[in-house]
Amino acid sequence: MTGTGSTGRHGWRPGSIPVEHPAAPGVRIVIDMRPLQDPGRAPLTAAYLESLLGALDADPQEGESFAFLLSVDREDPTTRWSRLEVIGRRRLPPTRLLRSGSLTVDPLMLRGASIGAGWRAERGGASGAIYHAAGGSLPIASRIPVVAALLDLAPWAMPDEYQRGSAARFGQRLRARILKDAAAVIVPGRATAAEARRLLHTRQDRLRVVPLAARPAYRPEAVEAAPAERERIGLGDRYAVYAGRYDARQDLPTLLEALGRLAAEAPPPGVAAADWPPRVCLVGASPDDRASLSRIAARAGVADAIVYEQGMPDERLAALVAGARILILPVRSEASGQAALDALAAGVPVVASAVGVLPEIVGAAGILVDPGDPARLATAVRAAWADDDLYRSLRSAVLERPEAGRTWADVARETRAIWAEVASRAPLI
Repeated sequence: MTGTGSTGRHGWRPGSIPVEHPAAPGVRIVIDMRPLQDPGRAPLTAAYLESLLGALDADPQEGESFAFLLSVDREDPTTRWSRLEVIGRRRLPPTRLLRSGSLTVDPLMLRGASIGAGWRAERGGASGAIYHAAGGSLPIASRIPVVAALLDLAPWAMPDEYQRGSAARFGQRLRARILKDAAAVIVPGRATAAEARRLLHTRQDRLRVVPLAARPAYRPEAVEAAPAERERIGLGDRYAVYAGRYDARQDLPTLLEALGRLAAEAPPPGVAAADWPPRVCLVGASPDDRASLSRIAARAGVADAIVYEQGMPDERLAALVAGARILILPVRSEASGQAALDALAAGVPVVASAVGVLPEIVGAAGILVDPGDPARLATAVRAAWADDDLYRSLRSAVLERPEAGRTWADVARETRAIWAEVASRAPLI
């Protein structure tokens, strides 16, 4: 059954019994959609939810239903998925205002919300109910089983950065405990699974590897729009792009130091002086980020090699990436590899740190270096920038990747299989 039932327009009350639906048995999925309402706070989670729900909406399943949890003070972004059976939307208080304190408050609040959403789901035609968690918020002691998509391990891999205060430290330890008790933990790659076992002591039998896919905007046709986007920003024919976040997970100081080393060298044979040192477009930096990075770039002598561009819609960013010589990803922690997947789908090789899931995503379609090593990063960038034979080899590897045909429809199908597996062995409530 598709469409939004009348109960979905008004939400539900905890403990209420949903309207009967004459549908074949399916799974009811409760999802916290607040990251989509405020994508700037959790861009990776927002991109994941956007892509997953879009794929689910493109292929609705008989008997499958959804309950969305939303913040009371933001617009509802979920109404565009009109083919999904949405049985309810519950509005929650804006706990983000509590900052680190939300890590403790959210699990308790979400527990009550998930009980209300999943209560006697079988009476509405469902075979069971599960809570699908993406991002940081998970219900504690949930009455319905939790399937957690683990897209980021930085809070535990880098505790000095993400567990500084007592509230953050307690909140992240609580999240780790809830993740350990989850019925299934979905990870984007083998490296992420190994890190989850090491850092969170997640049980092997509960880990499910579901590789992500490039976002739909990063299709080959994005190349056609690349010249116009490049001209709008004022970039030359040869440039690199950084399209990651600006926080402790990344390692932009190492990139700027590497560019400083290259600036001290003469242009390699075949590279015009105007294209040396490599020009890098940093996308999405805030004014504070720009100020900090500009100071570092000036000390490194590469202020003129850096172009700053504000955040942009997926279609424009895809065009910018598609026209680049390389995507550069200097990182300290990387569990999802979404930016690398997007670039490779657009036909662009990747120069990145050999961290987390990146080696299994990039493979021969890029150059991987040890993190925090500006000398090796400079060598890798120089090679991709100036060695045309090597660059052609990288491009060929990009196009020949066995994962090149993977889409979010595949991610949705494999995720649905996990939902069905978990729901089938859970007691009905």
